[in-house]
Amino acid sequence: MAIAEPAHASADEAVVHLLLSPDGRADPYPTYRWLLEHAPVHRSGFGPMWFLSRYEDCRSVLRDPHLVQPSTVLPGDPEPGAAVESQTMLFGPRRTRESPVATRSLLRLNPPDHTRLRGLVSRGFTPRRVEALRPAIEAMTDELLDAMAASGEVDVLDVLAFPLPVKVIGELVGVPPEDRDAFRPLVRTAASGLEPGLTDEQLAEVGRAADELQAYFRDLIATRRRDPRDDLTSVLLTAHDEADRLTEDEMVATLILVFAAGFETTTNLIGNGLVTLLRNPDELARLRADPGLTPLAVEELLRYESPVQFDARRAAEPTEVAGRVVETGEWVMTFLGAANRDPAVWDDPDTFRITARDTPVLSFGSGIHYCLGASLARLEGQVVFRRLLERFAHLELVEETPAWRNTFVLRGLDRLPVRVSVA
Repeated sequence: MAIAEPAHASADEAVVHLLLSPDGRADPYPTYRWLLEHAPVHRSGFGPMWFLSRYEDCRSVLRDPHLVQPSTVLPGDPEPGAAVESQTMLFGPRRTRESPVATRSLLRLNPPDHTRLRGLVSRGFTPRRVEALRPAIEAMTDELLDAMAASGEVDVLDVLAFPLPVKVIGELVGVPPEDRDAFRPLVRTAASGLEPGLTDEQLAEVGRAADELQAYFRDLIATRRRDPRDDLTSVLLTAHDEADRLTEDEMVATLILVFAAGFETTTNLIGNGLVTLLRNPDELARLRADPGLTPLAVEELLRYESPVQFDARRAAEPTEVAGRVVETGEWVMTFLGAANRDPAVWDDPDTFRITARDTPVLSFGSGIHYCLGASLARLEGQVVFRRLLERFAHLELVEETPAWRNTFVLRGLDRLPVRVSVA
């Protein structure tokens, strides 16, 4: 499918349109195509940052040990609490005070701390443990589909795409069922801290949401100390090797990340995936006719409408990136959504087509920060789409153009009303 190319005066204008404008956020793909063709490696004029859109360049950046998490303190960085100019109009003012918990998140750490912490958390996401969740995920999905069938017309985000992932990750982490629904607005507000262009007021809201999440998980840790269960919280608490023992701040940061990422991105995978299938009826019919294609369909949905569109690193030392020298402290921004549609890697990348592809998508990142929950998200997606098509003979969009959330980094719909009829 051809995508009309926009007319941008410069690469900086294209980037600003992509990251900050509602139109650019709602449909980033024309601007991605423009960047891929005109400025695949671009050093911005408004700050010490590079923007990359080609697949191989983005993948190399995410795997380069000389490019570290953006929060890493480097020589020449301001002292904590010092007055700091905005990183740029795109990313808002740097927060001058961060809680110790925020700095201990896996998203923020580099080796050796990252290696130690990831090794512990990965115990909750082994292939065997994830696959063992399949029957429970199928049962949860069937229960939610019962409610959809009874209603006839539903917002899929409200009745399926949010409740299922939060049930699954809640069971894995150990969040009680009665607490889970309250997390949707809280996590959404906290996750908005990843977005560019935040105002001081929005940053304050992010901080308040983060404080609430931290307080909740400190209480959960205290409860599990008294009453251990078969969940990730208890696993982290009972790590017996002294060298691996976590601080409480590391535990809190890890549980917040795993729980929030475990349903925020999977919710978007389900919503983005269903709207894509409904807009491509021929491919939907193929999937109905051959449910064995479901794993391939989920991979193509991740490529075509990635729940995560963007990732960033900073150079810890002068580093060559895509044939250019990136100086110490400069930011390197990777457009994952563009990389997943790079025509140098995939034929006809702007067409949704369920087929085997040799190149792994970058929707879950790459390298040491590859998403721990990727296999769980894939499993949930496979169960949901297979069960949906088995259960409902007819699925129809109520709104021809469902509204996308006004976000860029985490791409998802604001709502997805659908009419259904049972098979």
